[in-house]
Order: sequence, then C-alpha cells, then structure tokens
Amino acid sequence: MPHEAGDSSTGDPMQDESTGWRELPPSTEDWLSEDEWVAWLASMHDEDPGLAPGEEPDPEDPPPPARKTRSPRPGQGSRAPAGVPRAVASARRGPGERGSARRVPGESPGPAGAFAAGQLLDVAPGSGALHGLAEHIAGPGDRFAGASDDELTGLICALDRAEAAACALKHAAVAELIRRSPDDGCALEGPEQMPATWHEFTVAELGDALAETRQAADGMLRLAHDLEVKLPGTRAAFRSGVLRLAKVEILARGTANLTPAEARAVESLVLGRAGRLTPGGLRSAVARAVIEVAPEKARKRREDAARDARVQRWLEDSGNAALMGRELPPAEVLAADQRITWWAHELKKAGLEGDMDQLRARAYLDILLNKDSRPAAPPAASQDSGESRDSENYAPGSGEHGSDSENGRPDGPRGDAPEGPCGRPEGPGGGPEGPGDGGSPAPDPGEPGIPPTASVLPAGFAGRLHLTIPLATLLGLAERPGEISGLGPIDPALARDLAHAAAANPKTTYCLSVTDEHGHAIGHGCARPEPQNRARPAQRDKPVSPGGHDPPSGPVPPGDHDPPGGPASRPPPRFTFTALGEHGPPGGYGAWRLSTGQPGQRDLLIALDPIALDTCDHRFEARGHDPGVKLRHLAQIRHATCVAPTCRRPAGNCDFEHNTPYEAGGRSCLCNGGPTCRHDHRLKQHPRWKVEQITPGTFRRTAPSGRQYTTEPTRYPI
Repeated sequence: MPHEAGDSSTGDPMQDESTGWRELPPSTEDWLSEDEWVAWLASMHDEDPGLAPGEEPDPEDPPPPARKTRSPRPGQGSRAPAGVPRAVASARRGPGERGSARRVPGESPGPAGAFAAGQLLDVAPGSGALHGLAEHIAGPGDRFAGASDDELTGLICALDRAEAAACALKHAAVAELIRRSPDDGCALEGPEQMPATWHEFTVAELGDALAETRQAADGMLRLAHDLEVKLPGTRAAFRSGVLRLAKVEILARGTANLTPAEARAVESLVLGRAGRLTPGGLRSAVARAVIEVAPEKARKRREDAARDARVQRWLEDSGNAALMGRELPPAEVLAADQRITWWAHELKKAGLEGDMDQLRARAYLDILLNKDSRPAAPPAASQDSGESRDSENYAPGSGEHGSDSENGRPDGPRGDAPEGPCGRPEGPGGGPEGPGDGGSPAPDPGEPGIPPTASVLPAGFAGRLHLTIPLATLLGLAERPGEISGLGPIDPALARDLAHAAAANPKTTYCLSVTDEHGHAIGHGCARPEPQNRARPAQRDKPVSPGGHDPPSGPVPPGDHDPPGGPASRPPPRFTFTALGEHGPPGGYGAWRLSTGQPGQRDLLIALDPIALDTCDHRFEARGHDPGVKLRHLAQIRHATCVAPTCRRPAGNCDFEHNTPYEAGGRSCLCNGGPTCRHDHRLKQHPRWKVEQITPGTFRRTAPSGRQYTTEPTRYPI
C-alpha cells in the first residue's frame, strides 16, 4: 500500500523507505474449514490406481518408472498448523502461462495482450492508469517490443482515449476556474453551479498561463462552460475518451445557438454513434439533428450568418496565397462551383496541362480576373463540335480521377447532361452525383481569346445536383432537414426554396427513395413524364396552379431564403404527391404521381423498386461484367459515398466494385458490389486486406492486424 510522507509508522521493520510501499504480512486465516479440507483430500486420487486387491502383477509388463521423492507442500498431503503462514507459491509458470518467458502463439498473449481486440484494456475508458500501462509496455526506446500488430493498434486506440480523457479533465479544471471567477453580479446557478458569464480578465489569465491568444483562450472557456451547462452527455463521452477534442468541438459549435434542453435533445440523436463517425460524418449528423430539433433556429442562424459574408486571403505555409469566400448563399456557391468546373473542362480540352484540381484553380482565377488561359493554338481534338466526352471523374479538392463512362460529363457550355437512369437528362435533384457542369444554353466561346465572362459561360444551377429532401418537407407537411450532395444538411426553408427553383428548370429530374426507421434507403424510383395520352384533362387544357395562386411569371431564381434579386412576389407553385392506384413493381412500394405545379409541365410517374439490404432476389443483376444503368444507380442510392469505413468520396465519382471478382464467379448485382473509390479499390486488392459483403447492404473490412470495421448503408434524412 502507498506510504504517506506523514505516516507515523515509518519505523515499522516491514516498511521499505526507498520505495514508499509497505509490505503486508501473509494472511494466517484459513480459507477452508476442517470439513472442507478433509473432503478435498478424500477427492484426490493418484494418476495410477495400482493393482486391485488380490491381483498379481503381469510378469511381462515393464517395471514401473521410478518416482522422485518429494516433500509435501502446504495444502497438498499435509497442512500447516493453524496460525502459521503458508508459503507463497512460486511465480514461475510453464510455457504459455503468465510469468513464463516463452509465448505460445494463439494461446498466450504478450505484455500487451490486454490491448488486443475485445480484451479488457481495448475497451477500457481513457484514464491516467491506461496511459501508465501503455507507457510501461512501450519499453526502451518506445518500441513496444513483443506487441503484435493487433495489440499495437489497441494501444494506439487506448492512448487516444487516454489523451481525450486528459483533455477533458483539463476542460473540467477550466470550468472550475470559471466558477471561481464569475463576472460581477453573476451568481452560481443550476446543479452545475456555473455562472452565466466569467470575469472579463479570466481570458487573459488563461491565455498567459498557456501562452495562447485571447481568441484561443476564450474558445477554451466557452467550450468548458458548454460542456458543464449544455452538453453533459458529450462531457461524459469526452471524459471516458469516446470523443476526442475535435469531435467535441463539432458538437459544441453545432449547438451554439440552442438552449440546454435543445442541445441535450441533439445529443440524444447523435451520441450513440458519434465515436464511430469521421469528423465530416459527425458534422453532418449534428447539423441534421439540430435542424430536426429546432428548424426555425437553424434557418435564423443561416440568415444571420449571411450578414457576416466575407472574402478572406492569407499566405500559405508554402509561400503561395489563398482566397476564400465565407457565409455565401448555398445555391450561388453551387452555381459558381459548376461554372468553375465547366471552364476547367474547357481548359483541359484546349490542352492546358494539369490535373482537375489545378485546372479548377486556374479556372477560378480566370473567371475572377476575366482571363482566358487556354493555349493560343489548341490541339485539333479541341476544335471538335463538342460531341466528344471526357470520361474522367473528379472530386473537387481530391485530385483523384476514375473512369465512369456511363455517367460521363458534358463537354460543351450548353449543359446537355447525359441521360440518367430515368432516361432523361439529369438536372438538379436528379441522379446521385454531386455538383456537375453548368447547364443552361449559352453561346459557345468559339475560339481562344474570349475570356470566360457571363456571356459565354453557362448560367449556374442548371446542371446536375443531388438535392435530397424529405417528401413531407417538400409538401410543406413537416420541417425536416434536406441535404445537398457535397455540402451537407440544409434547413427545410432552404430545401424548399432550392426545390422550387429547380422545378422551374424543365431539365430537372426527380428520384424518390423510401427509407426505413434508420434512414436507410429500402426502395427507390426515378420519375418519368406522364405520356401525353395519359395526361389529366386539366393538364392538357390549361395549367392549373395549386392553391388558387397564379404561377410566377418566370423561374424562381436560386439563392438564399430570399433569393438574389429580391423575394418572389407570389407564392411558388406547390408540389403534390398522390398514389396512382397501381401495384407497381413486385415487392416494391407502389406507383405514384408527382406534380411540380409548374405551368406547362406534365406530371411525373414514379414506380418504386425495392433496394436489397438484407436479402437479394437478383432482379437487377447484369448479364456481363459492367453494371446496367439502373443497377449502378441503385447501388449509389444505397451507399451515397464510397463503401470504405471512413471514405466520404461521392458515389457518383466512384467505380462499381465487384466484391467477389466477376472473373471468379461473382455476380454483377446489388448483393456483390457497391461504389468504391480508386484508393479503396487498390486496398481491397492488396493480399493483406480483406473486404466482405456480409449482407447486400453491409460491408466489413479486415485490416492486416485482424481488426474489423463495418460500413452500413447511407442514412438519409427521415
């Protein structure tokens, strides 16, 4: 037991002054009663029962081996007198047992065995003790000698939890500093006994102590206060090491404008899986939960922040510079992104060297500076009429490309998108792809030398955009969040604004997904225009505006809650969604009619097919290696991003990857494939890695260490 410096028993002969520990004498208390002892002795038998009474030994039998005489040990054949300490058993053990210098693979763990997958320290909460054990195992030079790959991974995870726990304890100490430094007139309130605000110069005190800026010190104080007052569940997860500081800050920023009760409601929606999500995935989950809990506050926060719109510039560490816009209207950002991408493709066709990231950066500056960076004499191939197609996929900011010829991007400025799975050009809200090329008709630049001004570039927000919006939100029946591929969750008001703006474009296509209680897509259908001979009389004769309102005279411009150019003078047309009274596809979810309410536009018919999650009937299986358009589309709806555990690359920029290779007998089907980026495709083919599709919708990846990680289908807003 530890010896305190002021202990009066320092003269005890059992005390080791050099170590500060006291050696306790062995216990003299018997752990068996006399009757139990006799019964145990009676149950003991020799391994060789010997001869039965009256039995003679066989003369042909070999003589029995000689046995070494050994003295009985206490507790075996003899018993120490009462009150006499029994001898302590030797610490030596046989091979494979604790204390042995020899390890038996698969049977006896090494010094880090408790950190192996599923073992005690692999799941233990973060603490100083956990850090101390890991430091002991690190050994000379911190080389972790004797630890297997699995145990080493467990050590890394344990140290991550210990680091988070230490950081949480630091913030708890900061919270105590706030309690001791309340602002003038602020009393300690609530069960947490925290003041509403802290003294003005507490920031300086903390900043000086940590050699931090006032902004950083203030952020630490705010986070410590929120953890005590608003986010007790996050605080507990932080203290146990489930969440590290970066994820805790995501939760705190996302709930900044909520009351404590609302913040705790958000916690209840995301904390159960927060530790398994990447920072980007957690940010989306928190934003979605905030919109579900307080949709009006989410809308107000967006509109208030728009007043802080700005452009920032700074010097990069490399010596180059950066330029960034902040708090901009989402629709206009998407339009600008599409415009940049379109001009980058023009530069590529003209022969300018560079990957798509470099070309987009050049296009960004061209548009801002009214420049044209195309070479003076473009290659002959770029003089074509625009019918050729660029088969390379891209993801802005990734610099990684992949082939996807079935969903190639348009080359010219006219924005004629390729046919999607619906058999129509994909527009805003259609298809699983992220921001695509610009789309509305515009004059072709024709020849080099014409700068990329608005007169030659396509108007934004007329290309391909995947806008996901709950049907109840679209119809005005509920206030649930929508989502834009490549951006994340958006509040219901903005989702409806974007949907109405998209509806004004006749090239827009629509898809409808049915989700289960977890948000997983279990059914999907692509809308097709109703045939002219089936159109309802009201549509054939005269467009009728729902709700008795006259339709607006022109397209509703995309933008923020109040679009650029002023708010719409009349209410936008209303969407309607009704059953057709038909059964729809076998095993599916019926057939439906969607009306955009736009004058002159036909209604849309949607037949909902099932999506294989747990079982598969192979109805969409392709005959050959390449997936059909519908198979690829449904796979991208089921998993909106790469199926790797932590990859968030949009599915539209991934390949359809057979889990069991087609050449090895694997099906081209939903039960044997999903969207996979090029990096994770190469990982899957590495002999030390293994990827399994344990159900049609669930993938499990096994690392060389033996640790396994599972990916579920995408969770959509519900």
